[in-house]
Amino acid sequence: MKNRTFIYSIPWNLAIITLGCIMVGIAIKAIVLPHGMITGGFSGFGLLLYYCTGQLTPGLWYLILNVPVFIIGWKWISKRFLFYSLFGTAVLTAAIDLISFEIMFHDPILAVLSGGVLVGAGAGLIFHSLGSTGGNDIISILLNQKYNIRIGTYTFVFNFVLFLFSFGSLNMDLIIYSMAMSFISSQVIDSFLSMFNQRKMVLVISKNSEAIAKEIMTKLNKGATFLHGRGAYSGRDKDIILSVVSNYQLKRLEEVVFNLDQEAFLITENTFNVLGRGFSKRKVY
Repeated sequence: MKNRTFIYSIPWNLAIITLGCIMVGIAIKAIVLPHGMITGGFSGFGLLLYYCTGQLTPGLWYLILNVPVFIIGWKWISKRFLFYSLFGTAVLTAAIDLISFEIMFHDPILAVLSGGVLVGAGAGLIFHSLGSTGGNDIISILLNQKYNIRIGTYTFVFNFVLFLFSFGSLNMDLIIYSMAMSFISSQVIDSFLSMFNQRKMVLVISKNSEAIAKEIMTKLNKGATFLHGRGAYSGRDKDIILSVVSNYQLKRLEEVVFNLDQEAFLITENTFNVLGRGFSKRKVY
């Protein structure tokens, strides 16, 4: 319980937002910008404006684009999420403008891979906080809450329009490289989210369900719920055990089940978002 409380504390959230923003800032300033590419979202929009105008800096463009978003979000988004996001926006802006080194690759594919992985890893960390880096995150949440538009749908449409407009400003090869990098970063984000959130939902059908449930609660320190069922062939009532465990606990659960009943039937399913006591806490927007 103490570890779980710490994970939702202010220092923890500020720390992972800062680390994620630094990673994204390194990717943008040290890799993406020197190779003339753009990212997705507001950071990519800021880079495109920087390329087109030659004025200000990518970080300042990113900050300017976020100002109206935070003004609109003040009414519709929770103040906690908004303040964390404001902090993330400030840190990312500073990271983009203060980072002075470059990571140059002779092969642009290496820049695409490294940039996509860094952006995805940094964004994945930030998504595990109670905030964001502003920009598209806030707009997508507003549209989802007000008009029930899916977050993924809006993000895809925004990036599609962004890359479409960049065709008149950037080299064709650079645009394709940028699209590939955006795809890689999205895959890395999904991997980071599943890495920390993935759990196993387990259903156990057994004649010794009471004993198995007791062992799950005592040996694995996990909760268990009985679902009442009835065998289609036998017609007998059964107590089906439902439990959720982490990946490393799955083998221990299997051992508990089959030590007590060699004929038990066990079903395992991946689940990526478990909210509630003992698991993740709901992120309030």
